[in-house]
Parts: sequence; structure tokens; C-alpha cells
Amino acid sequence: MSARIPSRRLGQSGQSLLILACRPRSTQWTAVPTLAQRNASTDSATSKDLSNPLLEKYLQQQEAERAAADAAQPAGQGKAPKKPTTTLRDGATYSVPSPLFNPERLIPGFRNNSPAEEKAALKAQAEQRRLAVQREEEKRLLSVNLDPDPAARRSLERRLVIKGVTKHGRMTKAAKIARTERTSLYKSHFLPTSVKKMQKILRQIAGKTVSEALVQLRFSPKKVARDIMKGLIIAQDEAIAGRGMGLGDKHALSKWIEQRNEVASTLAELDETTPKTKGATQVIELKDGKKKLVKDPTEIYIDQAWCGRGEAWKSPEFRARGRVNMLTHRTTSFSFLLKEEKTRMRISEEIKKKRANRKLWVALPDRPVTAQRQYCLW
Repeated sequence: MSARIPSRRLGQSGQSLLILACRPRSTQWTAVPTLAQRNASTDSATSKDLSNPLLEKYLQQQEAERAAADAAQPAGQGKAPKKPTTTLRDGATYSVPSPLFNPERLIPGFRNNSPAEEKAALKAQAEQRRLAVQREEEKRLLSVNLDPDPAARRSLERRLVIKGVTKHGRMTKAAKIARTERTSLYKSHFLPTSVKKMQKILRQIAGKTVSEALVQLRFSPKKVARDIMKGLIIAQDEAIAGRGMGLGDKHALSKWIEQRNEVASTLAELDETTPKTKGATQVIELKDGKKKLVKDPTEIYIDQAWCGRGEAWKSPEFRARGRVNMLTHRTTSFSFLLKEEKTRMRISEEIKKKRANRKLWVALPDRPVTAQRQYCLW
């Protein structure tokens, strides 16, 4: 054979030609335009006209009948007769305005042909309903802050009621103090210092009033004293705004203004230039036996001040001879428990009553002698 094609290739080519011969031919659209392929039944000249003459005629007839009915209505009821008007409707305009652009159409019972008094009454009722809905929404949003967990509040109220019934209405001393005296707790964020450095400053200002503590911190040579002073100012603001503390003194505003201006003046110096009220000052006794003059029972003082360790991390310090020292970077936060001077006044009265009720010490009290021994202990 002179053909250089293998016999197996000749067989494959013959089979492919047989398949192509048996395949059905596809219809060619080369002679038909593209527009005719998409919609061969419609004409380009008539496809733009989408009007409906029958619908337009019906709408015109309806408007004419409505206008004739309005014109035939008597004018003795406070309504002026309207002239029959006919307007054509097409696909782009509407005779009835949308409520989005005319809010009056949302008022139930509102009509354009109503008298002015009825319109005013309907508008007033709609405004009252709108204000009522607005108040309810504001109340709901405010309850998120005032009552964030209603289930926990109801559970607490239930426990308090059960406790009051079991105790027949008698309150404990702690409950009475919590109802009559205000306290405020403040905790700062973590500061880059150690507990040993911060504790010395907190011991210095514990037990002092806020004004006196700010003076001590303002002139302290310690670096962390500036952060503690900022935290103390924030704690005082939270106690005033959140707990209503320190609002009994009529000169409290002047005192806070001087604190903000960083004037080194205490409350005693401020009150020297103001007239004093008879019976306003009182000398109290502290727990350590010292005496203190209280001029305002609502003045805020630092009852407790403490600090605690925070997170710490380490970093390497490369030294000579291939040695490495690990440096520990510590953080510390401080907390303030603020109270009013009326708390120390109560504690002073308790100390005086306890001292007055103390029995006289007797060297040989008249009581039975127990556990006697028949020999001397020495």
C-alpha cells in the first residue's frame, strides 16, 4: 500500500465521517435580522405605543360623573360647589397624590372636601397619637439603661419581699446604713507601675477629703501621682453625677471650680471668706483617736484606697558574656471607695456611745473563782 496512514487511523476517520453525516442540520438565522430573531411578531414602529384607549375613556367618564356629583351638592353645609374638572391619565402622572409626599393622607378619616374645623380636629388627634407613640418609644429606650435586666430585678424584689415578711418588717443595720448613706466605688484601668510604688501614695491620701488629697497629689514628686490625681477627679465626678454625693454645700460649685483651676486651696480656706451658719461645724473623733472639724456633712472623702496587680509581661535584656536578664513589666490598678462626712459623724457617735456604756474596771470582781490549784505557779 502506498498510503502512509495506519490502518487503525483509517478506521477511526471513517467512523467520524459517518457520525457527521447522520447528525441533523441546524437552522441558520443568517438571513433574518437580529430584532426579528428576538421578537418576530412585533413591529418596531408600533412597539412604542403602550396606551389603552378603553381604559382612558373609562377613567374620563368616572371623573366626569364625580365632578358632576360634587357640583350638584348644595353649598349650605359650609362646602363650596366645585367645578367639574376632567384630567387625562397616562402612564406617567397620577391624579391621586402619594402619601409619601402628602402626610395628611395617612390621617384616618381625612378628606380634602372636609370643613376646616374637622381637618384641624383630625390633625390634633393625629398629633396626640404621634406624641404618645414617641413617649412610649422614649420610655422603652430609657428602660434599657434604667432597667437592663428585668428578670434579675424581679427576682431581687421577690427575695426582698420574702425577707421583709420573714423578719416582720425589721431592717438590719447594714440595710439602714445603705438607705441613708451614699457610697461610690471607682476602679481605674491598669497603669505601668508596680504595687509597691503605688501603695505608698495611696496610704498617704487614704482618709483625707478629696480636696486635701488633690493638694497632696499635685505636689507629690512621684510620677504615678499624676495618674492617681486624674483618676480621683473622675471618681469624684462619678460620685456627684451618679450617686448625688457632695451636693449639700452651697459653696460646692466654687470648690470644684478651684479644683479644676489647680489652685492649692482647701475647703477650710474657702470657707474663711464666707459667712458661717450656726451649728454647721462639728468636731468628730476618728477611728485612730484623732479629732477632725467637719463643716459640711455631705463633703466627699476617701474611705478606702487600695491597689492590685494586673497583667505582666517579660522582655529580654542582653548583657555581656552572652548572658540574658529577663525584665518584668508590671501593671497595677487602684480603687477608691468614696463616702460622705455623715458616715464618719455616725461612726464618731458610735464610738462615744460605746465609751459611755463601758463598765468600770474592777481589780477584784465579785465572781466565782474556778480552776484553782493547790500550789503556786511560781
